[in-house]
This record gives sequence, C-alpha cells and structure tokens, in this order.
Amino acid sequence: MNHEHLDLPDGWRATTPDLGDLTRLCELRGAAAEPWTGSAAVDADAVAAEVAGPMSWTRRQVVARDADGVVRAWFTVNDRAAGRVVVSLDVDRELPDADVLAAAGLAWAERQGRELAAQRGLAATQLDAGAYAGDGVQRRWLAAAGYVHARSWLQMSRPVRPEEADAGVLPDPRPGVVVRQVATHDDGSPVADDLQTVHRVLESAFEDHFNSYRESFSEFVVRLRADPGHRWDHWWLAFVADEQDPQAAPVPMGALVGSALPSGASGKEGSYVEYLGADRRARGRGVATALLFAVVADAAARGRDRVGLEVDADSPTGAAALYERWGWRTKYTTESWHRDTSV
Repeated sequence: MNHEHLDLPDGWRATTPDLGDLTRLCELRGAAAEPWTGSAAVDADAVAAEVAGPMSWTRRQVVARDADGVVRAWFTVNDRAAGRVVVSLDVDRELPDADVLAAAGLAWAERQGRELAAQRGLAATQLDAGAYAGDGVQRRWLAAAGYVHARSWLQMSRPVRPEEADAGVLPDPRPGVVVRQVATHDDGSPVADDLQTVHRVLESAFEDHFNSYRESFSEFVVRLRADPGHRWDHWWLAFVADEQDPQAAPVPMGALVGSALPSGASGKEGSYVEYLGADRRARGRGVATALLFAVVADAAARGRDRVGLEVDADSPTGAAALYERWGWRTKYTTESWHRDTSV
C-alpha cells in the first residue's frame, strides 16, 4: 500500500495494520465512542474482519505509529459502491498534535477515494464520513477537511422478552401479508432467487430515500457476508396479496436483512436489522411492521435480549415513529458528513 503521502512527525511511520494491532485499534475506536454511547466496548471480531478478514478486501487502510511503534491513528477508506467511498478515522485524542494527524489522515483518505473512483471509471465520488452527535472534535476535523453535515441517524434498540417467541404474543401480520425467511437448500445455503428478490425489493424501496446508491447484486451479497454477524437465516421476505385479485399469487413487497449482535452486558446476544424496506406500492399495508415482529419473535426464540436498528432521523416514511410505537428507543445519534471530490 502507498503510504508516502501520509505526513507524520519525525520518527513516526505509516504502515498497514495487521492482527497484532487488534487490541490497540479496538482501544482507539472504543475511546471515541464511549462519551456518546456510554460504552467503550468494541466488536473485536468486526475490527479483525476489517483489518485482515473479508471486510478488508474493499478497504485501503493505514496506521500511524509513533517513534516507539505505538499505533496512534487508524485511517480507512471503503470502496462502498460506485460513486461512494466511506472514510473512517480513529485518532488518539490525547496527542498534542491530534489535529495535525487527523488532517493528514483525511488528506490521505481523499487521495485514496479519488484513486478508487478512477479505477471505476468515474469523474467524481462522494466521501462519506461519520461522527457521533455532539462530538465537537470529530466534527471540527471533518469540517476543516471540507466535509459538511448531511444527515443524522438514530441508533435504536428494543428489549426482547422470552415469551415473545410464543404464538399470539406479538400481533399477527395484517390480512394479505405473509412473512417468511429466505428459502434454503438442504445444506443450509440460501436459494439464489430469494436473495435476488431481497436485493431487488430493497433497491426499489430505497429509491426515494436519502443518499440512495445503486449497488450491484454481487457487491450487495459479498459486502453483507463479510460481516461477522451475518447469518443466512436472518434474511426475510414479505409477500402481499393483490386486493383486487385474491386468486393471484402474492407478490414480494418487503425485505429485511438481519444479523447477530455480539453478547452485551447481560451476556446474551442480540439481533440487528441491517436493512428493512417496503415497496412504495405496499406502504400502509403493515409490511414493515410484520417484518419487525418476525425478527423480534425470532430473537426471542434464539434467547436473545434485544433488537437494534438504525433509522434516518428525517425519514420521509416516518419510520422512527413506527419503531417508537413498538418499543424501540434511541440510545444515541450518529451523523453522516459528506464531501464530493473530483478525480
């Protein structure tokens, strides 16, 4: 990896991180999160996947080591989709020159983003970075590098009760709506047609949402499978009957992709909603609600204690109100900061 353009103090080095750096990388990320999330706990498996596992395949990354070899910053760029590069920075904020280090990392990230866009044959790309709401330090670094605050996201969670696994405890889907998991073969592998249907439904559902980007089916599946929490039996489809023609076969109108969360303070795992979308033609039919309850019941049956999700604070569908109605509460808020750059 090309590191010569990462400006560092005398005696410092820029290198590619490896699994030997895992503990330190988790410390950096946890320290930035704790004031806003209330916890410095980090999913070490996810960090390991970013550094050397399948999530590393779409990432360029570099760490800055001081004269003693201690990692003081970690910068990554993720080739997320055509025209969109996700930028991440974790900097030791105790350093007197933390601002200078952050600026150097963001400049490096911009150059990597341009190279990735050029490889895709694009003339420009969006750089997409994040911050916790209220994190003035991260906001200042991003603003100084030309990023602007584009959107806020509510990080919500709902407790799960064991009895919610029982039939009749949670509301049934509305008449005409049927929810099921993605079909699998005898060996547990998913049926390709169902996966393609999930992708098609979600692409359609998010067309009118903020910052929606077209993503190929292959990129979609590979990206989600790279997450350590990925499980094929956490993918769901919702089918809706034609009210004008009851004899017609129900049509797929909703999809949900979930994952497993690592054990929390209770010692129990949780479930997470990665994607939830309903076709615009089916909105108001209770499709999203039916999918949510299916995941809650599934989490209860697995002995999990919570279901988490992220929702656009300004969603045009009013999704946050739906989630609050059924017991989800906001734990903290994150922000998207964007910058467009030309190749």
